[in-house]
Amino acid sequence: MQDYSQSLKLMGNNFTITVVAASETEGKEHINTAINEIRRIEALLTTYKDTSQTNLINQNAGIKPVKVDGEVYELIERSIAISKITQGAFDITYGGIDKSLWNFDRNMSRLPSKEDALKAVHLINYKNVILNPEDCSVFLKEKGMRIGFGGIGKGYGAEMAKRLLVKNNVESGIINASGDLTAWGLQPSGNPWRIGISNPDRPEEVFSYLNISGKAVATSGNYEKYVVIGGKKYSHTIDPKTGLPVTGIKSVSVISDNAEFADAMATPIAVMGINAGLYLVNQIPALHCIIIDDNNKIYTSNEINLK
Repeated sequence: MQDYSQSLKLMGNNFTITVVAASETEGKEHINTAINEIRRIEALLTTYKDTSQTNLINQNAGIKPVKVDGEVYELIERSIAISKITQGAFDITYGGIDKSLWNFDRNMSRLPSKEDALKAVHLINYKNVILNPEDCSVFLKEKGMRIGFGGIGKGYGAEMAKRLLVKNNVESGIINASGDLTAWGLQPSGNPWRIGISNPDRPEEVFSYLNISGKAVATSGNYEKYVVIGGKKYSHTIDPKTGLPVTGIKSVSVISDNAEFADAMATPIAVMGINAGLYLVNQIPALHCIIIDDNNKIYTSNEINLK
């Protein structure tokens, strides 16, 4: 048995799919199965295609409910449940502020005013997503509201691809969606899969390793996408309540049994801050996190032992 990998762009992110297989032909076949599944999900969730279910919901905001596939409905339902437990720090209705307020290109020379930021976020409110289980329909109450799956979609894609491969008897592999990853089984050597947690100041350097077989890990870090204004670094993680970037935390890594849940929880923990974030994680079974603050101090939830 040997591991086979392929890297490519899916869902606007770099995905690397690794499977352990008896031959290259078999390995390629399994990798293609995973790619097709992620592309199928991307077509449902993307906001870059007018005909996607996400865009149909957005185009009918304030007008009428839109019937969607069961899996899209359930993903929105789970997203709203995460909004509730994070008290709105995670919110799929952030779609309206994407480009208008923050573009995070290097030409950005000043922060938006607090007033402009607040104006931009007034439509963000997961409580205004009306779900009807009778016909699997989704209605955004306010005109101009938009949903987007940027905070949960790639984790969902990775999780679904993994499940399909497991169903097809792939005993071991990793789906890595730009650092949000899920791993199962063992390496061909018999050792568990391991990942390095990056040093946020020098992402190419690793400060700790974790065994992740049977686990999913997602990291939200201000070293991935940011702007520097007046000598201060502003992360692309936006607090949905203020419309302004969060400060104080360099990176959050979340470990869970499920890639979708790990992906969805990484950003809200950064938004909630260290104490509230750790408190929440410690209430949820099988959820763990590692937080690095602006002064490089490391905080971990219960039951995490860094090596």
